[in-house]
Amino acid sequence: MSTCSTVSRDLDEPIAGTAATATTWLLLEQSGPWGAKALTQSHLDPALGRALEEAAKGTGVRVALIRRPGRHADCGTSAERQVYVAHTVPGNVWLHAATTHAPQQLLDLDFAALGMGDPHTFDSVLQGRPHTGDPLALVCTNGKRDRCCALLGRPLAAELATSGVDGVWEVTHLGGHRFSPTLLVLPYGYAYGRAQAHAVKEVLHGVQDGRIIVDGCRGNSAWERPGQAAELAVRRATGEDAAEALSVVRTDGAAPRWEVTVAHVDGRHWRVHVAQGASLPPRPESCGSVLGSPARMDVVALRELTITAALAS
Repeated sequence: MSTCSTVSRDLDEPIAGTAATATTWLLLEQSGPWGAKALTQSHLDPALGRALEEAAKGTGVRVALIRRPGRHADCGTSAERQVYVAHTVPGNVWLHAATTHAPQQLLDLDFAALGMGDPHTFDSVLQGRPHTGDPLALVCTNGKRDRCCALLGRPLAAELATSGVDGVWEVTHLGGHRFSPTLLVLPYGYAYGRAQAHAVKEVLHGVQDGRIIVDGCRGNSAWERPGQAAELAVRRATGEDAAEALSVVRTDGAAPRWEVTVAHVDGRHWRVHVAQGASLPPRPESCGSVLGSPARMDVVALRELTITAALAS
């Protein structure tokens, strides 16, 4: 029986505009096995996991668990854990790091402030500091959510780690199992699907230089899905690869049609028409699920605005 990722690949399902949405990512190291709902189904205290989920609601913060590639022995509750927080909105992109022996400290964070791009409570509560190492490459490997993430994600994470790529972590959930192996790169927050090691290395080299590779890109998590598709379309049309050059400044309309305004830091603007369609023929959105028609984001028109039109928008 074919896996959901095999079917999606064979049908050439487009991946632009399919990234998880979050202005800010909060990542906590948790060794040992993960369940399908990892925050409450792992060796993390489930009461703490539920409290973190509740604290993040409506703030733009997405909480996920991470672990180093390889065997997943539980290191015990007293082990020092790595913690990261990254804000992905262009113009205020940052990645801070800390360690803690007491993950319940995360409940003292101001989640609303983190979602808005203010790292002060992370730094004060956890003695956090700006991350100065290589960009983070987060590979979804949670086979309890979908077997494709384990079958394809774990080998990718292991290959990257053994080949000397720093900053590689396994992560609990990035959405879009059928695009496995899936990857999120921080600090800029661009997600990738159907990733292969050589392509990931190219993406990471680009990020180190402040550049974004659009091949295989699902979108920037800072934007809702129509904005993700629109921003990538402008990058493709213009060849712009600077990481923080473009922002989604306005989205008009509602499903199934939107008009998205994308702005460049140099003052140029584009109007992008995005339509939500249904992926056909029907296919499983994840392994074991019933057949469905997942939503897809199609860019149907793109034009650069005049200065007058840009100011009016």
